[in-house]
Amino acid sequence: MNMNNTRLVYSTDPALNKQCPKCKELISECVCVADETVVLNQITAKLRIEKAGRGGKTVTVIDELPRAEKFLKELCTELKRKCGAGGTSLIGAKGGIVEIQGDKRDILRDALVKKGIKVKG
Repeated sequence: MNMNNTRLVYSTDPALNKQCPKCKELISECVCVADETVVLNQITAKLRIEKAGRGGKTVTVIDELPRAEKFLKELCTELKRKCGAGGTSLIGAKGGIVEIQGDKRDILRDALVKKGIKVKG
């Protein structure tokens, strides 16, 4: 019997029934990615605007940020406040992503450089 291909269905042992707070899977089967450590002067963010799939609305995207959920939420909140616009943060395949509504590249570029984050685009 191959033990790598099994899944725990039920157990009376409380240690085996603990769930991950993020993905709600059992700890033994959790697929969450651990947060990366954040060093601001080592980050190089990519800045671009997108319209595709948004009903013609323009969104400024900051890509390739660290995969740290707390850092992304704080950065997104700060940038939304500086721009006076809405936005969101998420973790994608290449890293963290912050989306701000509208074409705010100049404001965002200045804000990121002041924080010590290098910007491309």
